Amino acid sequence: MQNGFLTTGPDNAEVTMLLAHGAGAAMDSTSMTAAAEALAAVGFRVARFEFAYMAARRTSDGRKPPPRADRLIPEYLAAVEQLAACGPLIIGGKSMGGRVASMVADELFREGKIIGLVCLGYPFHPPDKPGQLRTKHLETLETPTLIVQGTRDAFGTREEVPGYSLSSKIDLLWLEDGDHDLRPRKKISGFSFADHQASMAQAIRDWASAKASRSSLGPVALT
Repeated sequence: MQNGFLTTGPDNAEVTMLLAHGAGAAMDSTSMTAAAEALAAVGFRVARFEFAYMAARRTSDGRKPPPRADRLIPEYLAAVEQLAACGPLIIGGKSMGGRVASMVADELFREGKIIGLVCLGYPFHPPDKPGQLRTKHLETLETPTLIVQGTRDAFGTREEVPGYSLSSKIDLLWLEDGDHDLRPRKKISGFSFADHQASMAQAIRDWASAKASRSSLGPVALT
């Protein structure tokens, strides 16, 4: 742990990813750790951080509930500044963390501070409430974005999401039978959690390489 960040992957990686956690699980949760390790294995340096309400749970007896996503925007922007990545930076996160990142992405992209956005299990709507969409800002998103979603994610399934109005800058990667943590049922799908983590990391690597090569930063090689 350095300066509040939990880092995984080589210090000399050409591309850094900044990831925030979901609403109910910390930055060192099983799903966040698995994602960070898979991404590091394909060449990324991954920095994870916690919003203040989650960090407070480590030191206090009470479980402070998460604030509204938009109230976490200043904390995400502060994390980007504190990280001060030397090379190309991709922001994102798990569930709510990815949602908050999507709210700040365009500002940072226009300023040349990031090359893209990655959301792991985007919370398109609360479970069992498909009418309460969280997609309005995604309709006009300008930042190159990759959303990695399980096909049976209760926050947005493969049957639901194609009907949403989303920016052409958003690419979607569907992982068969994955839930909100991208975890499949092996007996049903034939895939393991490790399989999906590897597929996720490889797809993000390929996507990031393409985006970086088209940016003003020039080609970026992920090895």
